[in-house]
Amino acid sequence: MEWTALAGIAVVSLGMVLTPGPNMIYLASRAISQGRRAGFVSLLGTFVGFVVYLIATCLGLTAIFALVPAAYTAIKLAGAAYLLYLAWKIVKPGGQAVFAAKELPQDSNGRLFTMGLVTNLLNPKAAILYMSLLPQFIEPAHGHVILQSFVLGGVQISISMLVNGLIVVGAGGLAAYLSTRPAAVKIQRYVTGTVLGGFAVHLAADRSKAVLATP
Repeated sequence: MEWTALAGIAVVSLGMVLTPGPNMIYLASRAISQGRRAGFVSLLGTFVGFVVYLIATCLGLTAIFALVPAAYTAIKLAGAAYLLYLAWKIVKPGGQAVFAAKELPQDSNGRLFTMGLVTNLLNPKAAILYMSLLPQFIEPAHGHVILQSFVLGGVQISISMLVNGLIVVGAGGLAAYLSTRPAAVKIQRYVTGTVLGGFAVHLAADRSKAVLATP
């Protein structure tokens, strides 16, 4: 593969992962509320979600989103509903503050992994990302299109895991600070709930359709 293709997708991937989204918010909140270890377990779930979408894309399975608009819409609305559920758990009367580690129940590794996986899988734009982005850097003349797809997808996943891993490390360090400042925890609780709710509304209201990009 041309190094320009690898560099190109790396730059694009870096720009996208630095844009706040559901994965970033979930990982940061989990690391702060339950510590870095919990954040990395959740990150592992996010990683598996990316791998699932990458494999499906390379095998052509996610083309169903482009061919069957109802499937894309259904998953998008499911993702929006899930984000709204998370937001409600945060801001509901008597709800616990996400960023107050000592006040939260300690979720098991299995649940942390599952929530990280579900948060990623319920965002169909991850699949659309691969379908739209990968063809721009694949050179059919070089052959081994599937292998090229996996390599390019691997670059994107590596960039995402590196950046999100740094976020987990940094967010986890805020736990001790916030634990001694109840007012800050309360503010973080409502800010996080509002942001999650905003993402849910944006996702549900988004009228964009799944369209495959041409090579």
